[in-house]
Amino acid sequence: MATNARGAEVRMGGGDEDGVFTPVELLLAAIGGCNIVTVEPLTAKRGQQLIRLAMTVEAEKVEPNKLGPVTVTYDVEVPSEKADEVYRAVATRVHEKYCTVSRSLQEGTDVRLELP
Repeated sequence: MATNARGAEVRMGGGDEDGVFTPVELLLAAIGGCNIVTVEPLTAKRGQQLIRLAMTVEAEKVEPNKLGPVTVTYDVEVPSEKADEVYRAVATRVHEKYCTVSRSLQEGTDVRLELP
């Protein structure tokens, strides 16, 4: 189980267990969540409310312990051409510059191991 200082909990385990996320599923959810919680308010801040904003994040394992490319697919409904234009510009900037999770993966953040 993963917990944070605000009291939230996420159950995780292997792919054969019910009611839990695998670590890879959590990674993909983190990519999607990071994008959505950044795109929605920035689009609204620019005066455009989206009717629907969701996404699917997928990746396949290319080796037993390695993911291939991650694909983020938005499912969005916009009320106007202007809203679509703003949403697309914001989503692109978020992907390129503002989503900490995606950027860390793309740029290859080091993961350090410290053993007691």
